[in-house]
Formats: sequence, structure tokens, C-alpha cells
Amino acid sequence: MYVCLCNAITDRQIKETVAAGASSLTDLQAQLGVATCCGCCADLASSYLSCHHDNLTSCTKAENK
Repeated sequence: MYVCLCNAITDRQIKETVAAGASSLTDLQAQLGVATCCGCCADLASSYLSCHHDNLTSCTKAENK
């Protein structure tokens, strides 16, 4: 699914970039160009960062049990 229509950036690209270490919207902007034109996609792009962080946190908690 396209997240950033201005720059034709998909959710898959964002997920891959976050998995590779991007940890902020600034990282996503620098690496992909997401949210650098109109900015309408900034909230959705940021949500992938939160989701990834939440998944890592729950995985870490499960490993520590």
C-alpha cells in the first residue's frame, strides 16, 4: 500500500527501513523521503516506528520470562 503518494513510498519500504534500524521520522525522511513534500503521511509513517518498537518490547518481555 502506498503511504506517501508524493514520493511513491510503500508500507513495505517503511517497514524494511524501520527493521534495518530507522528509529525516527527524521531517519525515514532522510532514507526514503517520506513526509518531505506535503506531510500528510507523517503520522502514518510514524505509526510504523511505534508499532515496531511495541513489537520489540513485547518480544523482549517474552524472552525474559
